Amino acid sequence: MKELKHLVSLIALIFLISGCANIFNTTTTPKVNNSFQTVNYSSIKSIPDMASIGFEWQRIDDHRVVGYNFYRTELSKGEKTLKLIKATDSRYVTHYVDKGLEPKTKYAYQISARLSDGSESPTTNAYIVETLPRIKPVEFAQAISNLPRKIKLIWHPHSDPRVSYYRVEKYNTLINEWIFQSKITQRLSAEYIETGLKDNTTYKYRVKAFSFEDVESAPSPILEAKTKPVPLPPRNIIASNNIPQSVFLTWEKSPTADVVEYNIYRSSYKLLGYSKIATVNANSTEYTDKISSSGKEYFYKVTAVDKDGLESSEDVDAIRGITLAPPLKPTITLAQIQGNKAILNWQSGDNRAVSYNVNKKVKKYLIFSDTTKFENISGLRFEDNDIVDGVEYRYSVQAVDEFGIVSANSDEAKLTLSNSRL
Repeated sequence: MKELKHLVSLIALIFLISGCANIFNTTTTPKVNNSFQTVNYSSIKSIPDMASIGFEWQRIDDHRVVGYNFYRTELSKGEKTLKLIKATDSRYVTHYVDKGLEPKTKYAYQISARLSDGSESPTTNAYIVETLPRIKPVEFAQAISNLPRKIKLIWHPHSDPRVSYYRVEKYNTLINEWIFQSKITQRLSAEYIETGLKDNTTYKYRVKAFSFEDVESAPSPILEAKTKPVPLPPRNIIASNNIPQSVFLTWEKSPTADVVEYNIYRSSYKLLGYSKIATVNANSTEYTDKISSSGKEYFYKVTAVDKDGLESSEDVDAIRGITLAPPLKPTITLAQIQGNKAILNWQSGDNRAVSYNVNKKVKKYLIFSDTTKFENISGLRFEDNDIVDGVEYRYSVQAVDEFGIVSANSDEAKLTLSNSRL
């Protein structure tokens, strides 16, 4: 019933306007020459578009006419005041395009002839015209998820030839507003890819079509997609602590299906300073880090890399690995001169020693300048017959394990042939 009443009122209003020359007020007070002919109402023709209306009319062949005045009001808003929107500068101009209008909106126009003495003719009756509705929203738009650090939008090319371009908008969660993202400049271009996005993150978009007059359609439905997550890291990483000059790493494969390789990182510190030392393919679950020193400690992280180059997070607990430490140093239990020889006995620091080295230093001119090493001693005793009366000697012992790793020197024993003492 409300719609019927509204329709009846609108018809009555249009009828009233069409039959009256000056129902509206004007924002100016023109000087009207009522004796002068006005523009022929029946000659007025119009072609509406979404945001503009083109007019054509028959000119008045009177030398006193210097142009035409266009008045307009917007019926859809209930306006009743005419505004002068255009004053042409020649009576020979018989076309005008009113721009910047709202789509699907009724406007009323009245036209008068402007005279050389500054007056104008009476206006025509109200000429009613409605702009075209907006172009339809884009159809079948969708956002594609699970792409590496990117999201792709696709839609059907718009069927309306008035479409000039598309605008992609993205929802900004920081300001809770839709913001401009990109302009797609061809009607038949129907995709957009945003790159450089965060991993495993959801984004929202919408697409609008724009006419050549920059009139926008309603937005598409909200398009939501999520970027691809990084692969899961390998599990159960183990680092050795008993291999000579090496750390042996093993792990279980990442449960992510498209992993193609693993990166191995190493640092001297648990919390910082990691650098990549190796990459192995996805079929490998081990790596040997060759190190030139014994008892060297490092911290390791292993990450998974998928086919798109995404790498699992390095924010995981580090695994400590150590190369095999040297055997414990021996302890000298006896150091004395017996007759003309020096005798040393010692105890092993652990059960790893397979042989021993004895180091002999000779003191000359107040310094110990000569050092002799006796290697591959299999027992726990050493006798040195090459000593001279009155010269001071110092002895130390090192243990050597099966890998040739040498322990630190034992505490030194100091002996002199003429005055033996420990």
